[in-house]
Amino acid sequence: MKKFLAVYIGTTAARQKSGWDGLDPAQRKQREDQGIRAWVQWMTDHAAAVVEHGGPLGKTKRAAAGGVSDTSNDMAGYVVVQAETHEAAARMFENHPHFTVFPGDSVEIMECLPIPGQPQR
Repeated sequence: MKKFLAVYIGTTAARQKSGWDGLDPAQRKQREDQGIRAWVQWMTDHAAAVVEHGGPLGKTKRAAAGGVSDTSNDMAGYVVVQAETHEAAARMFENHPHFTVFPGDSVEIMECLPIPGQPQR
């Protein structure tokens, strides 16, 4: 089985399109509760494939030749899954609550490749 990093993407445009920020507190709480239940169900349904539960991501720092600075990106969270193919890994995230209940934009899935010259685990 191959391993895949799935990154949950959350954009300002997706948040605005969803109307999330315009929900009154009771509606928002209801959507959050619905989303958490759906997310837990997704994790349960895919438990055999989940290698690392991952979680939400916080603020971003950038380290480069010029030093360390604050920056931002659209990455909201991650999970690591295993699947036979890249396509199979991506299909796990079809209709995911990240973008069907919560105001997320998408999930980007990429294969975790072995480091050249290192023994495979």
